[in-house]
Amino acid sequence: MAPPAVVAFDVIGTLMSLEPLRERLPSPDLLDAWYARTIRDGMTLAATGGYAEFPDVAEAALRGVTRYAISDAEVASALAGFAELPAFPDAAPALKLLAESGVRAICLTNGPARLTGAFLDRAGLRRYVERVVSVADVGRWKPSAIVYRFAAELTRVPADRLALVAAHDWDCHGAKAAGLTTGWVRRDSGGYSPLFLPPDVTGADLTEVVAALAG
Repeated sequence: MAPPAVVAFDVIGTLMSLEPLRERLPSPDLLDAWYARTIRDGMTLAATGGYAEFPDVAEAALRGVTRYAISDAEVASALAGFAELPAFPDAAPALKLLAESGVRAICLTNGPARLTGAFLDRAGLRRYVERVVSVADVGRWKPSAIVYRFAAELTRVPADRLALVAAHDWDCHGAKAAGLTTGWVRRDSGGYSPLFLPPDVTGADLTEVVAALAG
């Protein structure tokens, strides 16, 4: 496997930790269900040719998982928490390692570009990232193939010279199906689905994945 020319990093759950949102929810146990429903609803819209922005989908999903037993103030507090989320500890070392290897890095996210840009500035990661690509640019959520191909076009590299790094197996599957190289970060997931196209590289953290991709 030749090293990619560009690595696209997923943001939410890969570079950015969602854990601090737990304390903003009526019950900490709601976080996983909330995020899963947000992704499910965004994917459903994409599969049927539709699109809605991340904050709108996240709000509807939060109201749904609480069976609408949540106040407007609680919803607003939870959504505001996205503007304060930290980077995972392995994000900076991995991006630095990639830069030292001479490989370009971008972010490819289902979230808003503005939110991602603010996150990069807050976490001190902006210096390593060439640009932020949001699904809002194409009006489809990942894992739609058009998103990954759009990222390849923007970075002016063939799809097979672009790699996606993500902590989500569905994201890696989508990227792989679109012709990209993929690196999956295991983190604390329940494992990689055997129904999906396997990743080219697997690692316990971002530095392990990036080191393998960069050769």
